[in-house]
Amino acid sequence: MTHSENTETSLGRVLVVEDEKSLAQMVSIYLGRTGFDVTQVHTGVQALSVAREWEPDVVLLDLGLPGADGIEVCRSIRSFSECYVLIVTARGSEDDKLVGLAAGADDYITKPFSVRELVARVQAVLRRPRTGDTTRGQGSRQFLNLAIDLAAHEVRCDGFRVSLTRTEFDLLVILSARPHKAWSRRELLDAVWDPSWVGDERVVDVHIGHLRHKLKAAAQGTDFVETVRGVGYRMVAL
Repeated sequence: MTHSENTETSLGRVLVVEDEKSLAQMVSIYLGRTGFDVTQVHTGVQALSVAREWEPDVVLLDLGLPGADGIEVCRSIRSFSECYVLIVTARGSEDDKLVGLAAGADDYITKPFSVRELVARVQAVLRRPRTGDTTRGQGSRQFLNLAIDLAAHEVRCDGFRVSLTRTEFDLLVILSARPHKAWSRRELLDAVWDPSWVGDERVVDVHIGHLRHKLKAAAQGTDFVETVRGVGYRMVAL
């Protein structure tokens, strides 16, 4: 494990998980120069240990790790952390992207990549609105048996907690703020990710799909989010 601490005010903590040490070092140097506090590790086991103890804001996660597959590492991190996870890998197929996003990743970057672009992606996710903070003190929103507690950053259905990732919760907060409004993918990207985000817009479809599945399962079949053909998605105020 290698740690580089920014002596000035840090822009945030970034955990670089990459088995290719020269690449990990290069990425860490660029992030450090930009103003981030960076720790690099080279195995999945180390990644989980450091993620628990150090509590990073962002994890840059390679998939081809020795000892533990990156997808499993991502799922494990999601079980105890709401940090942003950006998968960085040479696996660039559509199926690989969907698997990575399904495991809870917020973004997917394929190798080879521009280090400047990578740093820009990290900066972009950290500029995302923290809905748990911006809506603090505004109570909750109720849709039938679904309660969205804005201050607690929590969703419950029939009193039971629905486990959502940060991205899923943020999407739900935006959709529920204006029920019946049809939100385009670009509008959701601007509101939840960042207006400068330049990734694939289909990332919205994946996260919305996970959100709908979780809510529908918790509500025993009630679908609170629907697809608006040719536009995007909207919250249904049942």
